[in-house]
Amino acid sequence: MKRKILVVIALFVCSFAWSQDQKKIGGFLAYGTEVESLGIGVNAEFPIADSKFSIAPNFIFYFPKEEFGIKSTIWELNANANYYFSSTESASFYGVGGLNYTQVKVKGETFFGDFSASEGSIGLNLGAGVNFNLGKSFAPFAELKYTIGDFDQLVLAGGLKFNF
Repeated sequence: MKRKILVVIALFVCSFAWSQDQKKIGGFLAYGTEVESLGIGVNAEFPIADSKFSIAPNFIFYFPKEEFGIKSTIWELNANANYYFSSTESASFYGVGGLNYTQVKVKGETFFGDFSASEGSIGLNLGAGVNFNLGKSFAPFAELKYTIGDFDQLVLAGGLKFNF
């Protein structure tokens, strides 16, 4: 896990060196279809040189759920690349591809005592998104991605990206 976090940090550092374009950081709400829960997330976007590509890491924490005395906590870390394929004055459309790491932890009680278990899995992200260009220092966005792996799910997200 530490190695994965170091890779994401290295991508952040490299992207600063590669680009003079506008970098973005923001927050969003997300809904995962398999976890059936709302989540809160943070994201960043770092353009690569003068290309249509950007590095776009994000983190989503899904609100914990408790059912039948079992509490589940789920979060995901994504290392994505966005490819901007179309832009107008009002919107920029992009494709999403990248790696996903999902961590699930459950705990609860039984007649035999307390129990706790956790599992992590790596997957692939595929999706699309749109930034709405308002001519401000921020841009609303919407994104739809599907994660392929042990924790397959469709994630719908929307929020704001701030320029810096």
